[in-house]
Amino acid sequence: MTGHRTAVIAGIGTALPPQVVTNAQVIARGGLETTDEWITTRTGIHRRRLAAPDVSTGDLATAGARAALAAAGPAAPRPDLLLLATTTPDRPCPATAPEVVHRLGLGPLPAFDLAAVCSGFLYALITATALVRAGSCRAPLVVAAEKYSAIIDPADRDTAPLFGDGAAAVLLRPGETTEPGAVLATDWGSDGGGSDLIAVAAGGSRLPVTGGLGPEDRYFRMRGRQVYAHAVRRMAASAGTALAATGWRPEEVRAFVGHQANQRILDAVADRLGIPEPSRFGNIREVGNTAAASVPLALADAAARGACPPGSPALLTAFGGGLTWASATLLWPQAPVCAADPEPRPSLGRLQEVGTP
Repeated sequence: MTGHRTAVIAGIGTALPPQVVTNAQVIARGGLETTDEWITTRTGIHRRRLAAPDVSTGDLATAGARAALAAAGPAAPRPDLLLLATTTPDRPCPATAPEVVHRLGLGPLPAFDLAAVCSGFLYALITATALVRAGSCRAPLVVAAEKYSAIIDPADRDTAPLFGDGAAAVLLRPGETTEPGAVLATDWGSDGGGSDLIAVAAGGSRLPVTGGLGPEDRYFRMRGRQVYAHAVRRMAASAGTALAATGWRPEEVRAFVGHQANQRILDAVADRLGIPEPSRFGNIREVGNTAAASVPLALADAAARGACPPGSPALLTAFGGGLTWASATLLWPQAPVCAADPEPRPSLGRLQEVGTP
């Protein structure tokens, strides 16, 4: 794949809440019957970041997007589209993305939320890359942001130790498939037959938020054992498809970044593919599972550390609720990485009824 137009990563930004929460604190908060050792050995997670009550997904997204723009610098093209991958929008309606654009001062850009749960960033990256290749836009800003602490039951041992909050973003520009940061082959898919395996039951038209709902309806729930099997199989197959389309052998991959769901899942996918251990990058130990934001946060962490030479073969893959999955091959970016602290926006309050003062 040489000499063709594609999307190239021009800048990477992150936004993580300052509050660090250890496994011991998660256990104490929820009265969980588990131990720090059990969580660490089963998931690979030691700590995570949790946003303050007055910090929303939109706040995290705005900070992450602003950091990506700062990283790209003044020479980068001005964004002409914003995609926000999230499971935890500020409100069911309207989408959070247009408000992020407004807060960034970018003008009347097209902007929309994209919901593919933990596959969200790669779904958004694939969409944005297709638009760049088609000439429909030149500089899409792809943002992934989550505040899972807003939908997690602190007393649920299956989910409370896993999730954290955070955001990351990449600014794309048109370029050649030979450049560092170039997105090459992609693969994605879904299976709605497993939609109940990872879900928040209430809040939509099927089960509106009304009185009488129990925790099982209001909070995020996941059937861990079934999800594990689907995640390993789907990510490995999708990643294999993307590798084959690029013409790379697994042993050629110098940077493998999988969805930071569980260290066992990451290891199982990499083992099944045959990715060498030195090429496996992640930060699940420090930030936990940040859903849609997990892949770009891990990408940013490795890029900031200089873990891989620019232009090296890289593979991204993710799996999430829906069920959804996606993968992409790219040349490891040369783009700089910036971090920002999220700042809360004052609440907009409730809308008044039409006709009231």
